[in-house]
Amino acid sequence: MKNGTIQLTTLAAISALALGGCVTDPVTGEKKISKAAIGGVGGALGGYLLGDLIGGKNSRTEEIVGAGIGAVAGAGVGYYMDQQEKKLRERTAGTGIDVERQGDQLVLNMPGDVTFDLNSAVVKSQFRSALDSVASTLGEYPSTYIDIYGHTDSTGSDSYNQGLSERRAASVADYLASRGVQRARMATMGYGESQLKCTPETTEADRQCNRRVEIRIAPVTQNDVANAQ
Repeated sequence: MKNGTIQLTTLAAISALALGGCVTDPVTGEKKISKAAIGGVGGALGGYLLGDLIGGKNSRTEEIVGAGIGAVAGAGVGYYMDQQEKKLRERTAGTGIDVERQGDQLVLNMPGDVTFDLNSAVVKSQFRSALDSVASTLGEYPSTYIDIYGHTDSTGSDSYNQGLSERRAASVADYLASRGVQRARMATMGYGESQLKCTPETTEADRQCNRRVEIRIAPVTQNDVANAQ
């Protein structure tokens, strides 16, 4: 990674930490320091969760506005994401989906061992009800961007893992679209084995940890719409 890219990514992480460090617990209403924000610098250096949206924000916003999806007013963004987080946590409890808060963004982590069979990009039939719950919640809160990232473990060749990660991200997007989530909101990207979460990979549990799909949900704000015009 080039030095300039590292510096920009680090600045983005520090900004996210400063702006998103204090969050509201959607259940108790209590203000607290977000552990996700505290770890945000590390996530940003990973290169994706706190970086730019896939494909660039302006072009994505234009597509969303063109699809008739509205934006969230600046003062209401936190509450909008609080309510969405609460529903996602309630509806995905016990499914294996981990819901993480990063400032005004949500990240859903779906481990590969419960979402896909080994070396497969077909969503498991027993996991579809969990994705149905995710899709219904996304449908209730349409003013969001949805980025879907595919990852693999380090077993196999780089080229195979890259392709598998892309297919898995696309498979989740296709499934959500089949349940009514608008395509204009979604973008996908595969990272292969380049973003390992559990290292070193010394056990099967480590490999399962790295075989995952993540969904990042970010609010579409009035500022986004204004900047895209």
